[in-house]
Amino acid sequence: MMFPALAAFPLAALVLGAREWLLPAGVLLAVALAMLAWGYAGASTSRQVRFAALTLKVLGLIALAACLVEPLWTGDRARPGENLVLILADNSQSLEIKGMDAAASHGEQFREILTRNDSPWQVRLAQDFEVRRFQFDSRLLATPDYGSLAFDGRSSSLNSALRGLVERFQGRPIAAVLLLSDGNATDLTNGELDTTALPPVFPLMPAATAAARDVAVRDVSVSQTNFEDAPVSIQADVISAGYASSPIVCQLVNPEGKVVEEQTQNATAGAEPLTFRFQLKPDKSGLSFYKIRAAAKDELAAFDRPADSREATLANNGRLVMVDRGKGPYRVLYVSGRPNWEFKFLRRAIEEDAQVQLVGLIRIAKREPKFEWRSRPGESTNPLLRGFTDRSPDEAERYDQPVLIRLGTKDDVELRGGFPKSEDQLFGYHAVIVDDVEAEFFSRDQLTLLSRFVSERGGGFLMLGGQESFEKGQYVRTPIADLLPVYLDRGLDRAGSAGGYKLSLSRDGWLQPWVRLRKNEADETRRLDEMPEFLSMNQVPGVKPGAMVLATVNDVGQRTLPALVAHRYGRGNSGALLIGDLWRWRLKSDPENQDQEKAWRQMVRWLVSDVPGRVDLEAREDRRQPHQPVKLSVRVRDPKYQALDNATAAITVVSPDGARVKVDSEPSLSEPGLYEATYVPRLTGAYRAEVEVTDGSGAEVAKAEAGWTADPAADEFRSLAPNVELLSRLAARTGGETIPLDHLGAFVEGLPNRKMPVTEQSLYPLWHTSLMFLFAVGCLAGEWGLRRWKGLP
Repeated sequence: MMFPALAAFPLAALVLGAREWLLPAGVLLAVALAMLAWGYAGASTSRQVRFAALTLKVLGLIALAACLVEPLWTGDRARPGENLVLILADNSQSLEIKGMDAAASHGEQFREILTRNDSPWQVRLAQDFEVRRFQFDSRLLATPDYGSLAFDGRSSSLNSALRGLVERFQGRPIAAVLLLSDGNATDLTNGELDTTALPPVFPLMPAATAAARDVAVRDVSVSQTNFEDAPVSIQADVISAGYASSPIVCQLVNPEGKVVEEQTQNATAGAEPLTFRFQLKPDKSGLSFYKIRAAAKDELAAFDRPADSREATLANNGRLVMVDRGKGPYRVLYVSGRPNWEFKFLRRAIEEDAQVQLVGLIRIAKREPKFEWRSRPGESTNPLLRGFTDRSPDEAERYDQPVLIRLGTKDDVELRGGFPKSEDQLFGYHAVIVDDVEAEFFSRDQLTLLSRFVSERGGGFLMLGGQESFEKGQYVRTPIADLLPVYLDRGLDRAGSAGGYKLSLSRDGWLQPWVRLRKNEADETRRLDEMPEFLSMNQVPGVKPGAMVLATVNDVGQRTLPALVAHRYGRGNSGALLIGDLWRWRLKSDPENQDQEKAWRQMVRWLVSDVPGRVDLEAREDRRQPHQPVKLSVRVRDPKYQALDNATAAITVVSPDGARVKVDSEPSLSEPGLYEATYVPRLTGAYRAEVEVTDGSGAEVAKAEAGWTADPAADEFRSLAPNVELLSRLAARTGGETIPLDHLGAFVEGLPNRKMPVTEQSLYPLWHTSLMFLFAVGCLAGEWGLRRWKGLP
């Protein structure tokens, strides 16, 4: 019987089985040592030889004396049959990929050791543990053996499988989980596995091999901006193996199958991905689905003829991406105290944007006191309107009312009574722009309503720098002052404010795409240098905490003053454009130059970009769950943009094959106005969800749509190389370790001696082991041989 390594007994201790022999053994050992010392003291040889021989003899005698007291190793070991060992095998398709220098794939190696139930390691494991066998791909399945292991699963839900084991055996003593997987999980949360309450996990690692020859689109991200030339940015990370220094081509393909853009980079020898960035402006609003695909330059034909490919798989060469440009129209209300150039150029710019409707409410004459003289006896209407309106005297503006004109209204009723006085009237707009109009133009209730329009409805607000705006418009200590991103009620030093203001972008401005007009820094700097100087500026005493200064001006005194400031206010965006004569930019520019028009369009797009509608539909894929269901969330609001509870949300999902499936939604128990449904995609491709919401009376509230893509094969083959790093972190965080496949037998042999949930005490005698006997005989024989060699008696 061989002596096991101490590492197998982490809680072991040495005890004596025959303590009554401790004194006799000590006396005999002392007498023997004294006789040895006396015998070697007069030996005629060198000191080193005598010391070596004496040491060997002493060690041999100590070993023999120790046998008299029966030394025993005692410790805890797993109680046979009381602890569970769970074997979890990955049945996904990626296990069938074979490395370039490998004789067998990882799946074949796993199958070989799993399908032989009479293999020594399985027999030994069953002697000490209750063994349960499972396999997983998109779901977790119990199996009596692994004869059905075909490695044909479309996904590898490793996270869900581990959580499923914990839930299934909750309260049971789990000693270990033997995991056979490549670690390429398709259900990770933020790139990590949830290791909470997991038992020790021991991933089995096949021998390392060279990665399979492959090009894969690993990740694709979509970001949308209000930068007019490129409102959508798509970034694709492409990895390759076996193509070092070869050109890799990445293509952006539109919904009609036409290549929109193509980029080429040379593959690297390391594991660093190639990053491709595309910018595009979709031809239409709403949902669009584009495809990113990548391949070696000399293998592009494989997209049409897969048989020509030399890659391990083509399933990961492309990914669908969704682009949502929203559905307008977005309605923007412009309010001005007088006709001016600013509105003219703003209106001209917005006409080029089909998704934005600009509604103008412009005062052309202020109200007059009632005691003013009248031009004709008995005439109460303002003579300014004479000849320009066919309205009756009861409908026309009177002397004590401002004269307003309406432009771009949807009907004759809109804004007839002037600026909106109720939520129903104002909340129908997505943004409000106020320019060159004093605070007294609005009633106190209207000012409060404007503040609520931003904070509660989530609308956008922008104040332009006319001569009756900000402090000059007496907005100090009004609800609008609270709404603005700048202070109006602090001391102001107006020294050095005599015109000549030159515009420049701040650090935050450079980072905001809707503030820039060019695609690179050099062109943008050149554009700013060519802009004319402005002569009118609303100076403010400070910027509120959290607000972003996006643009500044330098005056003749070289002071830097804020020119464009923005911040979040409640649910909406609020901005302040402090330049009072921005129209000079257009008058001083080349007629062919469209920079100001583009700037207006991007600024208005920023105002309306995050404004919620009456109905919002969100589709979110839950990668943590088996089959990766999509959660559909519908948020419904009443005309005052408060949560609407008594509504019905009818959801229809359009699958890639064109089939329409109705999905039932239920009100959420945690949030008012929220209706939820779950849909499990079965096909690969693009999905659309449409919702029609009706209120309690059956009247239609609004419609909305959302979309997503499903591509299990691309996720499954996202990387063909085993994710050794993930498996190592999983083992370390759960108290396990990675086990080389050829060390499986030794691991199983020592597993009962590790820390276990259910243990029993074990005794291991040392005194009658062959190792102890050989040690004693070896020491005595060595001493005898040394004496004979050196001629000692």
